[in-house]
Amino acid sequence: MTSKARPIALILGATGGIGGAVARTLKARGWTIRALNRDAAKAAVRSPDFEWVQGDAMDAADVLAAAEGASLIVHAVNPPGYRNWGTLVLPMIDSTIAAARVTGATVLLPGTIYNFGPDAFPLLHEKSPQNPVTAKGKIRALMERRLQAASEDGVRVIVVRAGDFFGPVAANSWFSQGLITAGKPITSVTYPGRKGIGHQWAYLPDVAETMARLVDRRETLPAFAVYHMQGFWDDDGTKMVAAIRRATGNPRLKVRAFPWWAMPFLAPFVPLLKELREMRYVWQEPLRMPNDRLVAVIGAEPWTPIDEAVRATLAALGSLPPEQLVQQRVLPAPRKPGSVEAAG
Repeated sequence: MTSKARPIALILGATGGIGGAVARTLKARGWTIRALNRDAAKAAVRSPDFEWVQGDAMDAADVLAAAEGASLIVHAVNPPGYRNWGTLVLPMIDSTIAAARVTGATVLLPGTIYNFGPDAFPLLHEKSPQNPVTAKGKIRALMERRLQAASEDGVRVIVVRAGDFFGPVAANSWFSQGLITAGKPITSVTYPGRKGIGHQWAYLPDVAETMARLVDRRETLPAFAVYHMQGFWDDDGTKMVAAIRRATGNPRLKVRAFPWWAMPFLAPFVPLLKELREMRYVWQEPLRMPNDRLVAVIGAEPWTPIDEAVRATLAALGSLPPEQLVQQRVLPAPRKPGSVEAAG
């Protein structure tokens, strides 16, 4: 008797935060992880447990060749440094769709809130109107529309949208590039929002686990299956800062306002700052994503206690002093939420 072959997942963007997290989670569940990269030899040094394939996500032939035998394609690839979105993003999703048509693989897309404008707030549902107000948002909306059109022609698609990512490998995020400075001791927190304005966060390992559970059920899901995660809901804009204070053992850690006034001057020279400036609207009013549809499919949403999640994130980013890595000063922490409230 032969053992059942391990299913193959092709990961596009495996060196990134969400792509890598999903890849590791799927591997732990018994998947063979195949990853496409323009420098496969270099990537293999970083993650030797994956099967690396030389190629470019912009090249449909490369993606198709890498997808041979795969039953899942995780499309987590983005242009580096937020550059050339207009010319790179849509050709890459077209390459993925073309490969999925041939192989029959399900496409898994880590979605974002960029494709929604302020008119969809404060409660963002899976079918809320998509009227993006940024260039990147318009491209993300087009990506989803192309995937939905493909699903009507036989391609199975799963889209998981969540709040702002944070986590041990979420280096390109508001948390690591806005609230704190990675690699340095934390002397203050720079917060983009205002007290009293709620904000939604998503811990990357929880996002990856959520996606894996949906993948487990992919055969029973709609052809175009879209789900929202509840994540960590900071109901008044102070809860994330409080968690950072507890993690650092400093209850008096200073909070500074994000320098939005400087963005018009700096954004033309720093692509990331241009990106941050365009998304200011998500910090100006509450944005919450109910997860009722997700819970109906997988049960309780994966949820890491916020103190554990923040501490793991800060430790991985090199932002806790050595003594804090050994023993954390104990400060009061919030209790785990119930099935409706994510935190707060």
